[in-house]
Amino acid sequence: MYIEQLKKLKVNEVAYIICIASVLGFFGLNIISSFLVDSDVNESIQLLISQFGKTITFVILVFPLSFLCILLLLWIKYINKQSITSLTTSRVKIDWNRIFFMFSLWSVFLVITSLLSYYFFPEEFIIQFNWKKFLPFAIVALLLIPLQIAFEEYFFRGYLMQYVGFKTNSRFIPLVVTSLLFGLMHLSNPEIGAMGYSILIFYIGTGFLLGVFTLMDDGLELALGFHAANNLVGALLVTSDTSVFQTNAIFKDISTSQSFYPILIQVVLVYPILLLVCSKKYNWKNWKQNLVSKLGE
Repeated sequence: MYIEQLKKLKVNEVAYIICIASVLGFFGLNIISSFLVDSDVNESIQLLISQFGKTITFVILVFPLSFLCILLLLWIKYINKQSITSLTTSRVKIDWNRIFFMFSLWSVFLVITSLLSYYFFPEEFIIQFNWKKFLPFAIVALLLIPLQIAFEEYFFRGYLMQYVGFKTNSRFIPLVVTSLLFGLMHLSNPEIGAMGYSILIFYIGTGFLLGVFTLMDDGLELALGFHAANNLVGALLVTSDTSVFQTNAIFKDISTSQSFYPILIQVVLVYPILLLVCSKKYNWKNWKQNLVSKLGE
C-alpha cells in the first residue's frame, strides 16, 4: 500500500521533521506576511504587473515553489534515501497513463465549462488572446507549473501523508491533516480577499479529493494529473484581476462579483462524480479499509 511505504525503509525522522517544519514554516510566514502588509495581496500583484508585466510576475510568483520541488526531490533521494518512485506510487514504476488520463479528463471538463460560461454569460468575459503575449507565457507555464504542482503533491500527498501515516499508524488522520493544511496554505491567495473565507471549502475540498485519489489508487498519479490540469489549463484559459494567476490567458473574467454556488457544486457534486468514474475505471474496492482503517489492516 502506498501510505505504508515508510514501513519498508529505515526512517530518518530528524530529516523528516526538518523538512516538514521548514516547508510548513515557509507557508506560515507567507500567510502571516500577507496579513501584516499594509496593502492586500492583490494590490501587491498589481504592483508587480505594472513594473514587470504579467509573464514576469507569473514567474516571480511560481518560481519559488518550482525551485522547492527540485530541492524536495533531492532531499528525498539523498537525505531520506527514498526513491522518487516510492514517493509517487506503490506500483513497480510510475503509471504515466493514469496521469495523462486524469489530466485529459479534467482538462476537457475545464474547457467545456469555461466555454459554456462564456456562451451563457458573454458580458462577464473578454477575449484577450494575443499570440505575442500568450506564447511566451504558455512556454513559461508549461515549464514551471508542472514543477509547482509536483511540489505540492509530493509534499502534501506524498512526504507529509506518508510520514503522518507512519507516526499515527492511520490512514484517516493523514488524509484529514494533509487536506486541511493544503487548504489553509491558500490563505494568502488574493481569491480570499475577493470571495471571503468561504472559498476555503473549495481548497480543502480539493485537498480531500486529491487525498482520496492517493489512498484509493495507491499512488499520486491521479492527483498529479488533476492538479496539473487544474493549474495549467486554468492559467492558460481564464484569468481575472482577483486570481493568483493574473496572466495573458485567452479569456479574462471581468465579472464584478463571484458567486460561491459554482464552487460549492464542484465540491459536492462534480468531485464525487469524478471519484465514481475513477472507481469504475480502476476497480476500487474496500473504501472503508483504504480510507479509515489502521495501517496493515
